[in-house]
Amino acid sequence: MIVGMGTDLVDVGRFRVALGRRATLAERIFTPDEREYCQGQHDPAESYAARFAAKEAVMKALGAGLGAFEFYDVSVTRAESGAPTLVVAGKALTLADERGVTEWMLSLSHTATTAIAVVLALG
Repeated sequence: MIVGMGTDLVDVGRFRVALGRRATLAERIFTPDEREYCQGQHDPAESYAARFAAKEAVMKALGAGLGAFEFYDVSVTRAESGAPTLVVAGKALTLADERGVTEWMLSLSHTATTAIAVVLALG
C-alpha cells in the first residue's frame, strides 16, 4: 500500500553555487558515504543535487515540512545492483514508523542542469 509519494527537482547550477559558497554544506547535509560517492563522480554537483532532491522527496512522502527532521537523517545508498536505495534514521525514521512506512522506493535522475528524485513510501 502506498503511504505517501514525494518528488523534488533541483537546479544543479544553483546547488553547485551553494556548495561553493558554504564550505561545510556538504558535511551538514550528506553522510560520509554519500560524500565519498558524489566526490567520485565526473560532476559531483549533479550527484549531490540528486541526493538532496531525494531527501526533500522523503519529507514530502511523509507529509512533513522543512525542519521535521535533519537532512542527515535520510541517506541515499546503492544496492548491489547499483540501484539507489534509502536509509532513514533519527526523526525521519520516527515519522516513518508513525505513518506505517515499512519500505521505500526511490528513483533518481539528473542532467547537467537538473536533478530529480521520486520517492514512494510503502506500508
